[in-house]
Amino acid sequence: MMGKKILFINQEISPYIADNEMSLLGKLFPQKIQEAGYEIRTFMPKWGTVNERRGQLHEVQRLSGMNLIIDDTDHPLIIKVASIQSARIQVYFLDNDDYFPKKHVGENDDIEEENINGERAVFYARGVLETVKKLRWVPDLIVCQGWMSALVPLYIKKAYNEEPSFVNTKIITLLFDNQPKELLEENFRKCIEFKDIKEDILDNYSKDFDYNEFVNLAIDYSDGVIAASKDLDQSIKKHLKTKKIPKLKYQGKDFTDEHKKFIESFLE
Repeated sequence: MMGKKILFINQEISPYIADNEMSLLGKLFPQKIQEAGYEIRTFMPKWGTVNERRGQLHEVQRLSGMNLIIDDTDHPLIIKVASIQSARIQVYFLDNDDYFPKKHVGENDDIEEENINGERAVFYARGVLETVKKLRWVPDLIVCQGWMSALVPLYIKKAYNEEPSFVNTKIITLLFDNQPKELLEENFRKCIEFKDIKEDILDNYSKDFDYNEFVNLAIDYSDGVIAASKDLDQSIKKHLKTKKIPKLKYQGKDFTDEHKKFIESFLE
């Protein structure tokens, strides 16, 4: 299975985000998989709290300059890159002044701004996939982490399913228990529209679309899931029981042989 390619689409990665359950796994998963001999690419948002000077981020001119149209508005996509020397992994950052303003890390309770997290997740998911296409890199497997990547499985299965870069790609989603509590913004259903995806694709989900529903949407279009937190929300557990897809129960805070075996099972 050597030579297989794995794309990690993360919400948080240590040390760019302070150490927590999500950011630590965000570094460990790609690090350990790369050490096992696989080719990887790793992405995360360029949150406003990421210190570009300390992290030695620099813009990748050949990848920047695309515009993504979301709800009839153009949004420029900037790609930056940096390396985690201790883990020997390279990280691509997606940046945009509207979606990733200074001092913002995805929560809305400590910053005075309109709730645009749903639209922000649309920009991130489509931005990563368009960048991977531009890299002419064809992943065999995508590993998604956090609500920011929750739309990736939907877009892969319904909008990019005929793209040469993704036609045979499998998707695993890591599940966490740290979802924000508020609802997504009212125009989220309109923002999600792209190619064959229309807002009515969300008709089977709660009208009051919150972050747990966001995670359930990711589960519905994933090929497998990994419990990355010990205690998941009850609504997510209930939804997960209805899905006949491979599942890996919580293994603890570290990357384990069970994680590796589960990931490799999708590469056979």
